[in-house]
Amino acid sequence: MSVIFILVGFSLLVALFFLGSFIWAIKDGQYEDDYTPSIRMLFDDEPHETPPSPKEDYKNKSSINNSNN
Repeated sequence: MSVIFILVGFSLLVALFFLGSFIWAIKDGQYEDDYTPSIRMLFDDEPHETPPSPKEDYKNKSSINNSNN
């Protein structure tokens, strides 16, 4: 029976910790911007340069080596 009191006390401490963390996040401004995430997918990303495939890289190196000879 005493284990139940310990578990209830521990669960209340954990619940108070999460409630405190939630209140701290609200006061810190974590949830102020609710518009930008909904339109973020509409913006284009910067195009990334794809690295050359190993075959292309080998061809480029061999052509450089052949032109130096």
